[in-house]
Amino acid sequence: MSKQFRSCNLNQAYLLPPSLDDWLPEGHLARFVAEVVEGLDLSEIYATYEEGDGRGLAAYDPRMMVRLLIYGYCRGVASSRRIERATHEDVAFRYWAADQHPDRKLEGIDLLVAPDRLKHGEAKPCATGPPPPDTSVAERMRHKLRTVEGRAVYQMRKAVVEPVFGQIKERRGFRRFLLRGLDQVEAEWKMICATHNLLKLFRSGWNPQRA
Repeated sequence: MSKQFRSCNLNQAYLLPPSLDDWLPEGHLARFVAEVVEGLDLSEIYATYEEGDGRGLAAYDPRMMVRLLIYGYCRGVASSRRIERATHEDVAFRYWAADQHPDRKLEGIDLLVAPDRLKHGEAKPCATGPPPPDTSVAERMRHKLRTVEGRAVYQMRKAVVEPVFGQIKERRGFRRFLLRGLDQVEAEWKMICATHNLLKLFRSGWNPQRA
């Protein structure tokens, strides 16, 4: 008698249950984080959207973005590029994003990347005003880094600190900070610590609904 195999037809109508709530088992970390986020006060984040005129594309719900960020840090997935990719490839992240895929390019990050290597002590003349029209991306970045503001921010790159915490670095994969500047690093470190404690609560069996 020949061996029977379960069907694995990739063209079947549903590879995942039609309801997002059925994608993950009970007790999954993603469900735990969802309950925690529902109890957070996000009014200050929502208030920033009220300051605009309402024009432009519809924004992603801050609750969904906070869920993705917290769950990502719990899993050691912190960069916006990896989070965006995970919303396509990881079932738990797709559950978190309600099957949406926030574009990392919409985050409005102000980049400061030196296109050249300068010798120690070498200085370029200060730049003022906007860069000349029709300049390349590299030339615009050189101009930006020669402004007073650009130099002040770029010099802060040496202030980034990587504390050596074995569990956070080895088990969760946080080997360096993704953000720059003291305020940004402090905020990221608080997120790492908060999710570290959140994972402890999850593993201990704590239930937000019983708290």
